Amino acid sequence: MDTTFLITVFATLFVVIDPIGLTTVFIALTQGTSVAHRRSVAIRACLVAAAILTLFAFLGENVLGFIGISMPAFRISGGILLFLTALDMLFERRTKRREDRADEEEFPDPSVFPIAIPLLAGPGSIATMILLAGQANGAAEMAGILAIMVGVLVIGLVFFLLAGSIERALGRTGIVVTTRLLGMLLAALSVQFVLDGLRDFGIGLS
Repeated sequence: MDTTFLITVFATLFVVIDPIGLTTVFIALTQGTSVAHRRSVAIRACLVAAAILTLFAFLGENVLGFIGISMPAFRISGGILLFLTALDMLFERRTKRREDRADEEEFPDPSVFPIAIPLLAGPGSIATMILLAGQANGAAEMAGILAIMVGVLVIGLVFFLLAGSIERALGRTGIVVTTRLLGMLLAALSVQFVLDGLRDFGIGLS
């Protein structure tokens, strides 16, 4: 097994998935929820992301092609959905919904969307898994790629589980500022997804 290749796999997946950077997004999306709810969201999101990335590692674009969806279309749709989430964060719509549900003791569940998809298992990480799987020489390297992918998600899970401590360190004002800032960054990221999809379709954007 090529150690250099596995190091490259880890560096690539760590940068693309960015578990450390997503921790603040996780805090913003689960702000005000209970510890138990936040833990279940973190675990569910990482499990869903692992399942999706494993599926695409083995089946690749055939999964999308089977149902008639191209990777550019996947990028564009993911960007649009992520943009809607960014608007919620910018204008405190999530906070308002939590206040409306306070009496029912219900919390929104962002584990599948947008944390698992498209943040952890988005177009970038899916495309990366497809490319890495295509470069694997034999079952050993393929198993190594999958193990490293799981390892990166476990790192993300650890940071997610520490979200309560990080949130207390930031304080109420810090969380509000962080939520707004991340809303802007998510909006920009979503637009980039759309632009990448359009570019892949052959629409020239300079």
